[in-house]
Amino acid sequence: MSPLIVLLLYVSAVGSDSHSLTYYTNGVSAPGYGLPEYSIAGYLDDQQTEIYTSDARSRVPVAQWMKENEKHEYWERWTHFSKGDEALFKHEVKLWKKIFNHTGDFHFLQVMTSCELRDDGSTIGYKQYRYDGEEFVYFDTTTGTFIPSMAEARIITQKWNRQDLRMREITKIYMENECTERLKRFIEYRKEDLERRVRPQVKVSSQEKGDTMKLHCQVYGFYPRAVDVKWMNGEDEVHSYETTHVLPNPDGTYQIRVSAEVTPKEGDSYSCYVDHSSLEEPLLIKWESPRAFLLAVIISAVVSIILIFTSIIAGVIINKKKKNYTAAGRE
Repeated sequence: MSPLIVLLLYVSAVGSDSHSLTYYTNGVSAPGYGLPEYSIAGYLDDQQTEIYTSDARSRVPVAQWMKENEKHEYWERWTHFSKGDEALFKHEVKLWKKIFNHTGDFHFLQVMTSCELRDDGSTIGYKQYRYDGEEFVYFDTTTGTFIPSMAEARIITQKWNRQDLRMREITKIYMENECTERLKRFIEYRKEDLERRVRPQVKVSSQEKGDTMKLHCQVYGFYPRAVDVKWMNGEDEVHSYETTHVLPNPDGTYQIRVSAEVTPKEGDSYSCYVDHSSLEEPLLIKWESPRAFLLAVIISAVVSIILIFTSIIAGVIINKKKKNYTAAGRE
């Protein structure tokens, strides 16, 4: 997977029973930086399914379940499509360089096309165009029209929206039919993996910062990706928190960290709330104040010392009584 795809990869935040099929088409103005001039990569949710590059000039499977289920005709058909799209995309890169008045340097164009099958069985499509990482056009599935996000794209979107070009119609048909049908087929291929559930592990910690405390909740080792993590104070959600993206682990599971900066007061009770499809009930992991922990340690130590001294004193008294009884017996 090219660094460019990694840089711009966006995986829609879908629920555990929702799934998306996304294709990222990338083109660069000149070879370099270890990137091919053209590439297209497919993803089912966050797992790569296939890839084509202008270097290899062949559409090939990446996921093992794609290798096992799609026949030679599929790869032959989409290799032919990708070669045609490669020539068109190289022209598009030059066109947008001209529109944005860029004459040299390194520039890149990316098109993201996606369809999503939601929990309730409904579907929705997305299509977005980005130049040097900035969105300049998107396809509005409600109106079935291309919408410019930048002034430079207005003339082009007017052309794309013309009825005689059928770009609007073709895009809408692809999202609602071909993309959705392929998504359902791929879900069936990956059914066993998608039904896998791995329970999350949770660790809470804190950092003291003057009068405030920064609470951290590390959730790791869970599968599938969708998870709900937040800090709670009693029954109230703590709104001012920071969160990382859900990140993959080498073993195929995921991790996330959610942090909150708070000023603990008497009566506060902070807990990390974790909900995941592998759990029958959400987890609520309570945070224990380091000061309370230290106080508990001190109290425990004092109690231990008292018990030790009590035992010693009791031992001395018992020994003394034994000696008195022995002396009395001799008399």
